[in-house]
Amino acid sequence: MIATTTPFPIDLRAYQPLALDFNQPELTSSQKETLKANIQLCRDAIVFFTATGAARGVGGHTGGPYDTVPEVMILDAFFRGSPDKFVPIFFDEAGHRVATQYLMAVLRGHLNAETLLHYREAHFKLPGHPELGLTPGVQFSSGRLGHLWPYVNGVAKANPNKIVFCLGSDGAQQEGDDSEAARFAVAHNLNVKLVIDDNDVTIAGHPSKYQKGYDLSRTLGGHGLATFAGEGEDLDNLYRRLHQAVTTDGPVAVINWRRMCVGIEGLEGSPHGHDVIPLDLAIAHLEKRGQDGAVAYLKSIPKGKNPYTYLGSGTKMGSNRNIFGDTVVSLLSGMSETERKEKVLCVDSDLEGSCGLQQIRQAYPEIFISGGIMERANFSAAAGFGMEKGKQGIFATFSAFLEMCISEITMARLNFSNVLCHFSHAGIDDMADNTCHFGLNNMFADNGLEDGYETRLYFPADAGQMKACVKAVFNDPGLRFIFSTRSKVPNLLDAQGKDLYGEGYTFTSGKDEVVREGTAGYIVSFGEGLYRALDAVERLKQEGVEVGLINKSTLNVVDEEMMQKIGQSPFVVVVEAFNRRTGLGSRFGTWLLERGYSPKYAYLGTYREGCGGLWEQYPHQGIDPDGIISHVEQLLS
Repeated sequence: MIATTTPFPIDLRAYQPLALDFNQPELTSSQKETLKANIQLCRDAIVFFTATGAARGVGGHTGGPYDTVPEVMILDAFFRGSPDKFVPIFFDEAGHRVATQYLMAVLRGHLNAETLLHYREAHFKLPGHPELGLTPGVQFSSGRLGHLWPYVNGVAKANPNKIVFCLGSDGAQQEGDDSEAARFAVAHNLNVKLVIDDNDVTIAGHPSKYQKGYDLSRTLGGHGLATFAGEGEDLDNLYRRLHQAVTTDGPVAVINWRRMCVGIEGLEGSPHGHDVIPLDLAIAHLEKRGQDGAVAYLKSIPKGKNPYTYLGSGTKMGSNRNIFGDTVVSLLSGMSETERKEKVLCVDSDLEGSCGLQQIRQAYPEIFISGGIMERANFSAAAGFGMEKGKQGIFATFSAFLEMCISEITMARLNFSNVLCHFSHAGIDDMADNTCHFGLNNMFADNGLEDGYETRLYFPADAGQMKACVKAVFNDPGLRFIFSTRSKVPNLLDAQGKDLYGEGYTFTSGKDEVVREGTAGYIVSFGEGLYRALDAVERLKQEGVEVGLINKSTLNVVDEEMMQKIGQSPFVVVVEAFNRRTGLGSRFGTWLLERGYSPKYAYLGTYREGCGGLWEQYPHQGIDPDGIISHVEQLLS
């Protein structure tokens, strides 16, 4: 893509580089005025360029980077004033606050301001989490929420004569990694300074309401850190506490209380501020700030759309992650209130609106727990509830977080637990957050021994199959993992143009399904890869190449009848968005060989880091219809 030549409409040259002596206990009036001007300028810029993500439909996070500007400005001034005293990196364990990193890369001269106009767009190297080596001026990869502090401890060990800062949040601090990091930092007296935005907001609500007893000062103090808490919007108070932190030996937590999106009408104090600012609120806010050029630019942005038309699919787009919740609610409605409370427990990990659990909470709050950002503990709680025969836990989060729960999954299996798991945001589709949020290693859930307690992995292809799948496996014993994408998926059509998974369809666990017959060879796919593979099959048929298509919606069970059918064909190609090294394709070839079949074989999957954007991730990995057709033609040649 070609970068715009439009100038950035907020003049970032107005930024006034400030150098502060960290030994200075108070700000002068001149320094304070400079900081205030820099804070306002940067907050306007963050509102503006994150709102370009809202305008284009690629999303992005506004509240976190907007909120933490005051402390970032002071840290920047410390770095400029005493470059030999600090590791001059704005390490941030809330990786979605990437707008901070991009803005500081501009202010430090690594990026042109105009680059920010392409925030989270595909191929512009500004993804939704910072990635080291991808974006000029970005100095670290944050990974997922709450994972960076332990890493920063190692940075501090490597720089024993310097101070290392780690920006945190009350959400990130809920992760168990941070408790371990706190103990490590205290045990080794590391010069790590945590600067924590405590706004009492996470995606699903307010920790003070859903997590009684959670208090950052008491928690971190209990681990042995010195804690300095106060109002984050009181610049004098904030500076004094940061000064106190850097002049205190050892690990310190500076905890800043503030309302999320302070000063933004319609968002202040709301969980909705966690994500990207809605376009209308951004325009209204920037109008009040007199940023007319920024407003005009936002109004001119067209919303991006995938222009491709997929053959073999209808026009009904279904959100499978929400279909999961709707279907569970319909099944729970068939139970009495007493039976529901005795037999089912649903545990959320702060993502209820993204994983379909919101519907369950709204319908049956008595069986629902808002567990906060603690995936391992929440999964295990659901599994413990489901230890007894006839009871089951329901658990959901993003697929990228499945890797965190492997040990807990093993424990659940050893204890014969019954858990219905929904891991949404599987694969790469619609993932502007990019590589660290790809749900690639989902097959890791099937990590038991062959004689172990039953584990089943399912990835339905459209809304009709998702509904049928949930109904079919809801009461099955064992561990059941159902995957869905962030993106909506179209309804699949049979060869006669009717819904493939419409009225009368019944899902059978462990059975693969023929979507299209073929004589030249077969493509095996599932989930959101299936409709793309179907398009490739239909286009090949137009060229006279009769390629068949199999839907392998049960990922970890060999359907012997189907294996015999496709094993005797000229070629087999597995198409998936999972990690090429660990996905279905890495197993499927072995399954063929074990049964004595030797067709030409290939498997396509995600094999390189992402490009940002939404649907653009698929062609970037070569698993879009054109990529599939190209590989089939290579096999045929």
